This record gives sequence, structure tokens and C-alpha cells, in this order.
Amino acid sequence: MRGALDARRLSSVEVVEALLRRAADLDAPTSPTALRSVLAYSERALDEARASDSHRRTAGSAPRPLEGIPVLVKDNIEAVGLPATAGATSLVGRPPVADAPLVRRLRQAGAVILGATNLTEWANIRSTRSTGGWSAVGGLTANPWALDRNPGGSSSGSGAALAAGLAPLAVGTETDGSITCPASLNGVAGLKPAVGAVPTGGVVPISASQDSPGPMARTAADVALLYRVLAAGHRAPGSPTPDPSYPWDGPDGQDGPDRLDGLGVLVTGDVRVGVARTWYTGHPATDELFEEAVGRLRGSGWQVVDVAPPVPDASVEDDEMTVLLCELLTGLDAYLPTRGPGGPQSLAEVVAHERGHSGEELAWFGHDLFERALDLGGVGRDRYRQARARNLEWARDRCLEPALSGIDVLVAPTYGPAWKSDLVLGGHPALAAPTTTAPAIAGWPIATVPMGLAAGLPVGLGLIARPGRELLLLAVGASVERPDRPTWRPPGRG
Repeated sequence: MRGALDARRLSSVEVVEALLRRAADLDAPTSPTALRSVLAYSERALDEARASDSHRRTAGSAPRPLEGIPVLVKDNIEAVGLPATAGATSLVGRPPVADAPLVRRLRQAGAVILGATNLTEWANIRSTRSTGGWSAVGGLTANPWALDRNPGGSSSGSGAALAAGLAPLAVGTETDGSITCPASLNGVAGLKPAVGAVPTGGVVPISASQDSPGPMARTAADVALLYRVLAAGHRAPGSPTPDPSYPWDGPDGQDGPDRLDGLGVLVTGDVRVGVARTWYTGHPATDELFEEAVGRLRGSGWQVVDVAPPVPDASVEDDEMTVLLCELLTGLDAYLPTRGPGGPQSLAEVVAHERGHSGEELAWFGHDLFERALDLGGVGRDRYRQARARNLEWARDRCLEPALSGIDVLVAPTYGPAWKSDLVLGGHPALAAPTTTAPAIAGWPIATVPMGLAAGLPVGLGLIARPGRELLLLAVGASVERPDRPTWRPPGRG
């Protein structure tokens, strides 16, 4: 992407100005195409672009991998000059005083922090009746493919903004599905790295065992470019050393010596791709597109075999929710005081704040999951430890390890086409495959690439592997992805 800027002789200032003009035309609150995808733009963006242009003109300056490229970050990530509210009025007026470590890496790599994207409030851990893409601060994000369709959650604004061409790169976060879903529904690519591959400091927490920030872009190659910066110097738990999934370790930003499709991944021997025949969405057009994608995988030279991983039952999902809510209470109670005075300092105080501001916070749905988290009492209870042990045993030992025995990458569809947004009745069940559940619980990586259109709406292909194989996931995905441009359909029947 940096090469594209150089080839066209565009300055970073010109790119940022063009994106801001596009946002004013497409995403302004009064525009008929308003997406509400970007919650706030940084007043520092143009100054950062000028500094980047100056750096490029300076003789002897070392090249940086994201020089002058604008990046949007989800509004639960701390970046100086942006609100980092997680979409909640509890954090309004308490801006971060320092960048999250991942934002520092972006700036050190030459990126311009353009703005903060809207999200499902509190990264969609507040209510079982939440509507994807809605927050009290940012309102309801629309899907640029059809403005009455949902953009998915919780990295809703990141997915919608990328699809709309409001930025070339974005950072989301995922606990279970929060990058995968909006990437699939908006027709872009995304990666949730293995937990621990990208630092979570300065990110509003849900789950210490499942949270992971990750890159999003229109194509897998651009996701790989951003990922290499976000994961610089890190090794996922259990990954080999050296590991080409983390190639940008040195100050010169050079790649490793071996590559596949320019993604920086070293491939030795044949790559075996397992097709998860038990993980379909049940939506005919989506599952047919998945079969076509499997055919393209075979045509690209990967060895393709069928596998049958187990489908999670209600007990697995109940255990996962118990784990998430216990970790949420412990994590938020530790995090909120770091944002300074002037607002809630604990989850209990957040609940009280939302009751006191019910017109803004509780107009469409409540905070039943917050209340349940308070009842569960955090990670110090036996109930948490037992649920986590059962969850890991299912996800890692009974699901992923057997499914990936002799397999390098597991593939399955992710979600059916975007459903209609409905604040009155709440979020509707998506036609989702169980693709995100096991990797989310185990903390393993999952990537998503667009695989085609179902009734004019994009659907995604999910790819799973062991920790440390993130760029292999993207290389396999890049060989079959089918990115397209949104249609901007107005609201309508059907």
C-alpha cells in the first residue's frame, strides 16, 4: 500500500484530505448515505500526515512500513486525540492521556491515526438484546451495501468504514466474532490474531483469555501489512521461534527471506486445508458460495480434505458466557480507574450511571449482562475456574486439536448475509456458522475474507489455524477472496 502511494506520487496530506472530503460527502449526519461509521476524527491527523511527508522527503530516512497511510481505530482503543469511549457515556469526557501500545506501534511505523470508529457499545457485552452497531455515543452504524442492513458487531464502524472507502486500514477488537462478523457482513477482510500476539494494554477490556485487537482492510494482503506492525516483536503462546508470522521485528522493517504472495509467510512443504463440513450456516446461497470457494482453494494448489469438528452445544456457550462475564467484572474494575476521575470507577458504578442516564443508555435495550456479571463476582470464584476448564477442554482438546491433526488451516463459512437492523425488537439471530466459537475460547487465530455475494450482500470465508500461523491464514485466504464494492442500496422491503 505504501508503494501505491509512492507510485501515484500522492502525499499523505493529499490522501487524508481526500478521505475527509469523502467522509463529509458520504458519512455526514445530514447525508442520505450517512453510515455513522466513524465516531470521531482526530484533529491531529493532518499534522501527522505533514510530518510523514516530511519524513519521506528527508534524505537517509529509514523506510517505515505504514508511512503516511491513514488508519482508523475502534473507539475502545486508547489513542491521544480520540475519545476512546467504547461507545458509552460513562467514558465521555475522560479521554486517554497516552496511546495504547498498539497505537504507538502504528505511529512508529509511520501511520496516520485518522479517527475512531463506532462500535456496538462496550464491544457488545452489555445485553442479550443489543443491536449490532449501536452505541449511546455514536448512534446506529449502517451497512454500506444496504443502508437498512446491519453492519455486524462489535467492530461495526471499522467494517463499514472500510467498505465505504473512508480509510484503507482499520483496527478492530474481537472476543468472539467481533472482527469476523463485521468483516463478513461488510465484504472486507479481517484477522483476530492469537490472544497475546497483539498487546491489549489501553484497550477497554472484556476478557483476558479471549480479547485480541486485530487488523481489518479490504484485502488479505493489506490485513497482512497492518498485522505485521501490530504484532511486531510478539510471539503467540506455543508458537515456534523464529516464526515468520511476526517478521517485522527489526528497526529497518525488513521482511523475512521467504514469502508467499508477498505476505511474508514461509511455507515448507504442502499446506493442507481442512473443510469443516459440520460448520455450515444453513443459508443456501452462503453455503453454495462456500462450496465454490473450496473449489478455488483446490485450484490454487492447496491440498483440500474434509473434516468434521464438533458443533458447540448450549453447555459450551453457557460456560463461555460465564467466563466472559467473570473476566469482564475483574477487568473493568481494574481498568476504569486508569481513565481518571469524573466518571464511574467500577462496573457497579457503570450500571448506576446508566440507570441515571436511561434516556441515552437504556432507550433501546438494557444492561442485563452487566447485572449478571456483578452477580457472578469475578474470576476469584470456583464457578469461573470450572467453567473455564470445561470450555478449554472442549475447544482445544475435543475440537481444534483433532480437527487440525495433520491439517494446517481449517475453513468454514462465517455468517449469512446481513440482517436488517431493528432497535425496537433488538438484535435478530444471525445465520451464523459456529466457526468463531472454538478459536475464541482457545485464543487461537481466525481470519475472514470475502467469498462472494448472496442476494447482493457479502458473505465471508473463515480460516482457523494454530497460534503463530496468522499470515498463513491470510495467504490461503488471499488465494480465494473476492472483494467487491458496496452498492449503497437504500432502505427497502424484503
